[in-house]
Amino acid sequence: MTKGFPHLFQPLRIRGCTLENRIMSTGHDTTLPVDGTVNEALVAYQEARARGGVGLIVLQVSGVHETARYTNHVLMATDDASIAGYRRVAEAVHCFGTVLFGQLFHPGREIAEADGGLLAVAYAPSCVPNERFHVMPRALKVAMIRAIVNGYGDAARRMQKAGLDGVEIVASHGYLPSQFLNPRVNLREDAYGGDLDGRLRFLCDVIADIRGKVSDEFVVGLRISGSEADDKGLSEAESLEAIIRVADSIDYVNITLGNSASLGGAIHIAPPMTSKTAYVTPYAAHVKQQVSIPVFVAGRINQPQDAEAAISAGHADVCGMTRALICDPEMPNKAASGAAEDIRACIACNQACIGHFHKGYPISCIQNPVSGRELRYGTLQSSLRAKKVMIVGGGPAGMKAAVVAAQRGHRVTLFEAERRLGGQALLAQLLPGRAEFGGLLTNLLRELTMTDVQIRTDSRVSRQMILDEAPEVVVIATGARPYRPEFASDGDLQIVDAWQVLTGSVETGASVVVIDWRADWIGIGIAEKLAQSGRSVRLAVNGIAVGESLPLYVRDAAVASLHKLGVKVLPYMRLYGSDSDSVYLQHIASEDAVVLESVDTLVLCTGHKPVCDLAEAIEDLAMDVRIIGDAAAPRTAEEAVYEGLQVGVEI
Repeated sequence: MTKGFPHLFQPLRIRGCTLENRIMSTGHDTTLPVDGTVNEALVAYQEARARGGVGLIVLQVSGVHETARYTNHVLMATDDASIAGYRRVAEAVHCFGTVLFGQLFHPGREIAEADGGLLAVAYAPSCVPNERFHVMPRALKVAMIRAIVNGYGDAARRMQKAGLDGVEIVASHGYLPSQFLNPRVNLREDAYGGDLDGRLRFLCDVIADIRGKVSDEFVVGLRISGSEADDKGLSEAESLEAIIRVADSIDYVNITLGNSASLGGAIHIAPPMTSKTAYVTPYAAHVKQQVSIPVFVAGRINQPQDAEAAISAGHADVCGMTRALICDPEMPNKAASGAAEDIRACIACNQACIGHFHKGYPISCIQNPVSGRELRYGTLQSSLRAKKVMIVGGGPAGMKAAVVAAQRGHRVTLFEAERRLGGQALLAQLLPGRAEFGGLLTNLLRELTMTDVQIRTDSRVSRQMILDEAPEVVVIATGARPYRPEFASDGDLQIVDAWQVLTGSVETGASVVVIDWRADWIGIGIAEKLAQSGRSVRLAVNGIAVGESLPLYVRDAAVASLHKLGVKVLPYMRLYGSDSDSVYLQHIASEDAVVLESVDTLVLCTGHKPVCDLAEAIEDLAMDVRIIGDAAAPRTAEEAVYEGLQVGVEI
């Protein structure tokens, strides 16, 4: 049952409940709830993870006081009306033997948004602003502190009444309990400030209030950052001292990293693929050396072998594998049954998980678009009649369409003009820090091998070939090619595109200007690649900031790298023209001219245009033709894979 992972699948008893394995889905906002209560979409989402074999699910944060509404879609546990929703999700996951904890939450000054576009009044221990959201909080009065403390206990009582097995106090990432602990944020001179005893008082009061309102069997844990990874956040030593002081009053401690108060600290909330796997584990190991309670850890643990290594080494007792479970909810069952090679591994792109959250959209995954859409796509229905399906284009869109159509019973042939499947993902993985993006293809290729799809590479499809094959359905997934805009060019300046740089078909000069039209990972990646090779790089962005369209933590990590490499970034730029050694730009707000001199090479990252020759050639044929992915309109891998799923379900 537990081939290769004996420690990961060892049960763990915590107070009144037993985890069947050491895999945890940590608390993470899904943006699925719409009115502050658990809804059917959230139940279906968590049920999928329980069905997949996860040992512990920690629900997304639930506010304990009206001042805890840090987003418009946060769960609230401030009223008995919330109990019914918590009960539905508890019953759904308990059917599969999964333990369920709730997260008790107050953000303090970390308020991201407010209802109706109005800014909320934020509260903190002292009137000390945060850097990321530029919030100036009000200092909490003692009466409100007591009301909030009481809210923690009342929320825990409601969750136990609903059938949850425990609660987790969120003191991580610079949220309210951490703000009380932090001497640079807590400047109080009363009983809740001053020395560590005073700064711990809020957390100790919260723990005591919860303990006084729940049964002895109910689990009470603590989530805290091992370090907040910021000069003004909690240091590792400060965090460790606080953990040691409260360890006897809690049942476990869940170690993460970073804080919400600064851009640099926030990267660790959902670390991108540039962060090493399992990089938070040493912080958990330091805690485990000092306490006797179970220690949980989370932070880029995306494969069962990484979790097994952490647990077998004694660095942690339970591993949070949240994005791994978003990408493949069946990961625990696959690992336990010896089918680890079938796991769809998370690549930490952050695009549809935390990236959707930051845009206010429901959670999903670029590799597994069923995540967050369980009510729509959770059950794949077999086709009433097997059809002959011809899919043209072996990038992510075509590959996913082929997999899903074949799973439904269709007879599928996948044609790819090049010698390898993969499309633009083959190029994406060549950028600095993006090698893991190739995992998208590894996973899709594995899915293909588990179906009866016939694959024909090095096979360019023509109208006549389609006539000869006589399919019932043709799916056009022919992708896109680089778009070169029209602009005035005089002289012999070297002008190339991103694809040429990535494939090594050109050698650029020493001084390079990169035109970044989409403000996405391509322009950043090309600039970083060239700067790493010793070029002097200027990055001209057609947007208000570099990486404007990227998930926030991906952007911020990339910007940090560009800064260290000395890349000069020019926002608000539009390409106007070039001559033998200069590039002419226009400031898109002021319309003023900007001239960049002493240029050897101009690199165009100016988007793509669809490859639609075949689609146009068969427009008059009387057959079912679907156009998906970049062939429909150049976008990202997320849309490509989603449309592959969609068309595979529809045909």
